[in-house]
Amino acid sequence: MTIDEAKVMDIAKAYTAAWNSGSPEAVATFYAQDGRIVINRGEPWEGRTRVAEMAAGFFTDVPDLALVCDQLRCAGNHVAYLWTFTGTHSVTKNPLRISGWEEWDLDADLKVKASRGWFDADDYGRQVAGK
Repeated sequence: MTIDEAKVMDIAKAYTAAWNSGSPEAVATFYAQDGRIVINRGEPWEGRTRVAEMAAGFFTDVPDLALVCDQLRCAGNHVAYLWTFTGTHSVTKNPLRISGWEEWDLDADLKVKASRGWFDADDYGRQVAGK
């Protein structure tokens, strides 16, 4: 299946807006019912409820999270969604600027079936600590 890049661009804009809404449930709606995300090869969050829990964790850590889609790449049903988020860590109050990406496999309904997310966790830790 090859997907229309214009549709993917619309999905990416709406996905970015969902993250910027602060609603974990809004983020989860972009995933198939049995969709999953794995971040930095960690344990997977499987199903929309668990995806919402993942997003809620980010909103707890960075309540003023502001996400920007930096770039998209499409190939068949595979999408690379490159992003940067900024915000303030909820505990340390240190400013954060983190870049990363998600690799999506989309299903026939253009929902995320599988996402592999990546960011520099060491850099995140340094920024949280204010170093």
